Amino acid sequence: MLNLHIGGIETQSLPPHLKAKIMNNEDMNFDKLHEECGVFGIYNNSASAAHAALGLHALQHRGQEAAGIVTFDNDLFYTHRAVGQVGDIFNSREVIESLPGDYAIGHVRYSTSGEKHARNIQPLFAEFSFGGLAIAHNGNLTNAGELRKSLISKGAIFQSTMDSEIFIHLIALSKFKKVAERVVDALKQVAGAYSLVALTQKKLIAARDPLGVRPLVLGKLGDSYIFSSETCGLDIIGAEYVRDVEPGELIIIDKDGIQSSKPFGEVKSRFCLFEYVYFARPDSFVEGRGVYQVRKRIGAELAKESGVKGDVVVPVPDSGVPAALGYAESSGIPFELGIIRNHYVGRTFIEPTDHVRNLGVKLKHNANSSVLKGKDVILVDDSIVRGTTSKKIVNMVREAGAKSVHMRIASPPTTDPCFYGVDTPDKDKLIAANNSVEEIAKIIGVDSLAFISIDGLYRAAGEAKRNNEIPQFCDACFTGDYPISITDCSGEPKTSPLFKESKKK
Repeated sequence: MLNLHIGGIETQSLPPHLKAKIMNNEDMNFDKLHEECGVFGIYNNSASAAHAALGLHALQHRGQEAAGIVTFDNDLFYTHRAVGQVGDIFNSREVIESLPGDYAIGHVRYSTSGEKHARNIQPLFAEFSFGGLAIAHNGNLTNAGELRKSLISKGAIFQSTMDSEIFIHLIALSKFKKVAERVVDALKQVAGAYSLVALTQKKLIAARDPLGVRPLVLGKLGDSYIFSSETCGLDIIGAEYVRDVEPGELIIIDKDGIQSSKPFGEVKSRFCLFEYVYFARPDSFVEGRGVYQVRKRIGAELAKESGVKGDVVVPVPDSGVPAALGYAESSGIPFELGIIRNHYVGRTFIEPTDHVRNLGVKLKHNANSSVLKGKDVILVDDSIVRGTTSKKIVNMVREAGAKSVHMRIASPPTTDPCFYGVDTPDKDKLIAANNSVEEIAKIIGVDSLAFISIDGLYRAAGEAKRNNEIPQFCDACFTGDYPISITDCSGEPKTSPLFKESKKK
């Protein structure tokens, strides 16, 4: 039985000004790529809901549209889900106390699959023949449309527009008896990227897709076990990092301890390379690498590959800061905060005229003219997606008196959309898919522009170079080399084999 507390509401019923605030696609982050979500799970802790809320706070960067927590206690599941940020949703003792139990899973969301409605807020919950199950999913299924049609034809009734709900129906229709077997049966039918946590009356379950595209780590706090999308979710509650959940691994935690299996056999990992560039929090460790250190090495590689004379190295905050530090250290050019970020700005919806709309960039960033005036400025940013924000920032730096502006980008040109859990514009909206580097430089108004090479990015991540036969990472947004087949999308992207038969007996 589910005791349901839902704080979210359909956006259609919101007041016009709040609907605009939530739905407006012109917010200050619209020219960045966005991760879909973050997940958190905790087992055997009397303060499970409070710890889950703290963990979601740490993972807030992975999704700012909605959040939810499901707990289990005395034969009942409890949930609280709402549109908004974690601090606005789980903001009182009453809310936390409405989520009793020693087990919990949580989710923060930025929608890439499914609309921005309360019914799409995770964790999702359903009653099965074996009891209740809640699930939270980070990633995207690339055969979701195909599976959805098949499931509907068999009588499934979908309550959301989320691809994550497909797991629920596959588990429900499985012929296997044990929960773990049903979950494996479901996972073997889906294609795409997923790191997920699930909760039953007795078990906490975690799984990663066979290529390990999206991150997931295992931690421990006393006698409690924790799953988190990143290690920063462990740090905030004082938990120790145990290890990464391995690609293709299924972990079940119950009263008997931890059980691990690899139902897909041995597969070569293809972790998302853009996690190191932008998505992951700088203080996290993912796949054994410190994100902050990788980003500094990216900046150093940039300076080696495309160094240019300048007076100051200026990051586009905040995501450009570590790479700019690495660039400055490698080049010997002083690092300066030539752009100041306002950290108290959310989505802007005050746009009565084009003039006010065009001033929007200054709500989030403002030029520090004392640093920029009369200087040859080297701007460092993590990526260029559409180019609109870059153009505004360059213009702002020039208006502050910069003598010249050179831009260096801590990732290769983003030429292809992501289908594995990242909110990416269509290819025709990606500036690098339709323009050369020289053309982009003219569009955004810089004196010179350079992106790190794909091999330079691999070197920064600790690899000698990209293995073109079977790359060490998923880098499809830079190369168009999609490691997982995409049956629900038009076009025929280049794909690498998803599975290789294990030679182990």
